[in-house]
Amino acid sequence: MRRDRCVNLVIAASALIGVLGLGPRGSGPEPTPLWPGPAPGAKGTGPEDVPTVAVFRPDPARANGIAVIVCPGGGYAGHAEHEAEPIARWLNSTGALAVVLRYRLGPRYLHPAMLQDAQRAIRLARARAAEWRVNPHRIGILGFSAGGHLASTAATHFDGGDPAATDPLERLSSRPDFAVLIYPVVSMEPPLGHPGSRANLLGTDPPAGLVRSLSNETQVTRETPPVFLVHGADDEAVPVENSLVFAAACRKAGVPFELHVFAHGPHGFGLGGSDPSLSRWPELCAAWMRRLSAQAP
Repeated sequence: MRRDRCVNLVIAASALIGVLGLGPRGSGPEPTPLWPGPAPGAKGTGPEDVPTVAVFRPDPARANGIAVIVCPGGGYAGHAEHEAEPIARWLNSTGALAVVLRYRLGPRYLHPAMLQDAQRAIRLARARAAEWRVNPHRIGILGFSAGGHLASTAATHFDGGDPAATDPLERLSSRPDFAVLIYPVVSMEPPLGHPGSRANLLGTDPPAGLVRSLSNETQVTRETPPVFLVHGADDEAVPVENSLVFAAACRKAGVPFELHVFAHGPHGFGLGGSDPSLSRWPELCAAWMRRLSAQAP
């Protein structure tokens, strides 16, 4: 069997595990719904219809005021568990508060449901900043693979809030203060886009304008927040060009970015495991976040 076929099967299996709830879960905090009632466009009241967040708090002695929304990958069909709680625990070790987002999934839900969930999580973190002891100007978003696409969407499709909204959270900005994209899907256009993620996000025959709008390398502006990107040069599931074109768009728009491309990095490497090269990205990312935090108002 070809290697790229094997990689895609691994992604599909990871997504299925997330859907079935078979992935290993730690003894983390209980997830809570993002909305007090049904989420916008809810199709039912089952677990698959209720986006949630789980808040992982750092040791108060190490807390640095940063909060990060964590978006696991899974092809928009599941939530890869190794990109959820383990990432939150690592962020806690750096002093950051982590908010693991279980966003709605396709094909039951399509865009904009996933983006609505991510934006709501950002607004929630901003609203709870005092309670959570974080800086409301240091709310970031981090995503892997399709979760990286969601994070890049949040970083390029945001609003300043609706001052007339009856829900106080909806009056707050949904713009993240920074974005961390790990082997992200960025484009929805072939040959860069991941076909499974595209189908689960946009359906089987999306309009060309929607495809372009969600090809986030085309949506970068000077208002896009600073971005940290990591990718493996030999990623056969989501080509490294996804990160390269996003970094190029950031450079053109004058958006600060840091890009790390590792010579070898199979898709889905998470925190890098025992690989001495890949396992360096968390340390590099933590240093980058500390530098940003030092510049925060």
